[in-house]
Formats: sequence, C-alpha cells, structure tokens
Amino acid sequence: SIFTNFAHRILALAKASAKGISDKDIQNEIPDLRPDQRASIINKFLSKGYLDLFTQGGTLLYKLKDPTVAQKVKGADNEEKIVYSIIEEAGNKGIWIRDIRFKSNLIPTQLNKLLKILENKKLIKAVKSVSASKKKVYMLYNLEPDRSVTGGAWYCDQDFEAEFVDVLNQQCYRYLQQKLEATKDCKGGPIAARNISYASSKDVWKYISDLGISKVQLSVEDVETILDTLLYDGKVERTVATDGDHFYRAVESLLPAPGIVRLPCGVCPVLQNCSDVGSVNPKKCVYMKEWLE
Repeated sequence: SIFTNFAHRILALAKASAKGISDKDIQNEIPDLRPDQRASIINKFLSKGYLDLFTQGGTLLYKLKDPTVAQKVKGADNEEKIVYSIIEEAGNKGIWIRDIRFKSNLIPTQLNKLLKILENKKLIKAVKSVSASKKKVYMLYNLEPDRSVTGGAWYCDQDFEAEFVDVLNQQCYRYLQQKLEATKDCKGGPIAARNISYASSKDVWKYISDLGISKVQLSVEDVETILDTLLYDGKVERTVATDGDHFYRAVESLLPAPGIVRLPCGVCPVLQNCSDVGSVNPKKCVYMKEWLE
C-alpha cells in the first residue's frame, strides 16, 4: 500500500542519516507525504521501538535504533533496564547520578555497579559538564551532548577558550569596520551609506568561515554570540529585519573612553581582591606590567 511505501521510505531515510532526521528532512525528501500520515508513521515507529526521539538545538530528531542495543537491553535484568530507561529519558542533556539514584531508588553501591555494566556494554557514557566540572552526566552512548553540557564552540575539555573568543571578537569587529570604511566612498547620501555599512550575521559568519581561523564548525548562532559581545561593548549596533535576520554595523564612539577604562584596573577581574598586602597587589600586577610594556 501507499502507507507502507511511505513507511519504508522514512526508515531508509533514517538509516542513511547517522545524526537523525527531522520533520523538515522528511518533508523535503518525501513531499507527497501528508503531515497527518507522517505523524502516524512516526508514532507507530516510536511505539514499536524502531526509532529514538531526541532534541538538538531545539529541533526534534528521529534516529534509527541500533538493533544490537535493543538486544543488549533485552537481555539485561530489570534493574539495568530501569537505569537505562531513566538515562534514555534524559536525552542529550544527560542526567546526574544523584537524580538517577532518586528516580531508581537504588543504593549508591548498587547503582554504581549497574552504571559500570551499562558503560562496558557501550549503552551509556559519562560526559563532564561545563556547568559543574566535578560532576558527570550520563546519556545514551550514541548521542551527541547538548551545547549546555559541552559549552559548544567556546569550550575544549571543559576549559573556556578565552584566546579563541578574543580572536573571533577582533575579526568580527574588523570586518564591520571595513564595511564602515567603505561607506566613505558612497555617493548615494547618508541613508544609502548607512545601509551599506550593515552586515547580516550570515555575512559575518561566511567571512569568519572563509578565514579558516576556527578548528571547530561554527554556526551562525555562534557568530551572533560574538557579535552580541561587541554590541554590549558599544562597538556595534544591531537591527532586526522583518524576516527576523539580525544586521550589525560598527559604530564610532562620540566620546573617548574614560581614563579608568583605558587602565587595566578598569576591567580587572580581581580588582576587589587587590590591596597593599597579599598575593594580589599593584607591585605584582601582571596586567599593569603588560599594559606598561
């Protein structure tokens, strides 16, 4: 039947994509499938355990279940299945061992043993969270951790990449400054010049991608995060188009920065701890030394 044909096509689509498929992917690949038919087929697959459902970046994704995983869980005892289902329910944001213990009502030694068994079977994995470096969250082995867990592009092994962020900040601002400089040759009037000075976040993203300065794949949202830091610093201004796209332009400050801001003390992260005595003092200040050099 047509319904069965659609079902086979969706399964084939899920099998071809290791990262999972969204409703939009199904709609694009199978345009003749009605939304109600799609929902019916997906619900049937989920209830039979053919597909896993999880979210990534706010989008629902369907991923083909590994039959070997299903077999391993099937052969496990009830307590293993309970722990596995609790972790599965947490999705790609993971769950802390304390919450697993609360939901499963298992004693710590017993739970630790079950988690180790599931890890050895490669059914689950422990991932360090940037929000709490000493705590691990557990999730299914084949899931890609959510950005809230890994910190996204700005973190490497739970360490914030401050230098990387600074380089991106400088390059984004440089690009917008170049756009602003180009308006000096504009002969169409101030409004035309203003429009030319704006760049969309997608334009800035393409510029950064073409530079090849990032070792990780950056998204438009990542670049917008950097542009927002420039916005908060008063270096750029932002406007939103009718279609929701963000546009940015460099701005020239009408007033020079106050003297205290130009000094390292104005932006010092440990200013409150600075005194004549102790390890943080003006004589040993590395920020002041670098500034004077």
